[in-house]
Amino acid sequence: MKKNNSLLAYILIIIGIFFLLKQLKIPLITNFYSWQTVLIVTGIIFLFYSYVQKKDQHLFSGTIILGLGIHFYGLEHYHFWSHHWGMYTIIIGIAFIIRATKTKKGYILGLLFVGFSIFMIFSSTVPAYFYWINDVTRIITYYWPIILILIGLYLLKKKK
Repeated sequence: MKKNNSLLAYILIIIGIFFLLKQLKIPLITNFYSWQTVLIVTGIIFLFYSYVQKKDQHLFSGTIILGLGIHFYGLEHYHFWSHHWGMYTIIIGIAFIIRATKTKKGYILGLLFVGFSIFMIFSSTVPAYFYWINDVTRIITYYWPIILILIGLYLLKKKK
């Protein structure tokens, strides 16, 4: 089999095993029959493929997919799981760090994302001189789609 098709082959095999187990209705794993599990499994496949084939371009996307799957599974099944927007930026930061383990680029950006996210998640418990952060967070939360559009336009303009 060509190496180009091996990622697709891994995905098809694992997804096939997932649906076979779902049809067999094995009681031990009934909590894992969900779309979140498909995301988790797909992310693991991307990471596995990246490490086996030594193709670093799938590390970032695999980590994002795996992280989102774990996050959405946690939201669905655990009452204590945080639904704060900082969880998504933590996933992005972890993806940068995972990719940096192979490419040696992006450690600082990943650590900044993770540190910023943790700070924002716990910003409600910061000392009094950091209360301005709640106001900034409220503004960012309200205008984040516009901020994303502006960043995207800036990046497009910068490349030209």
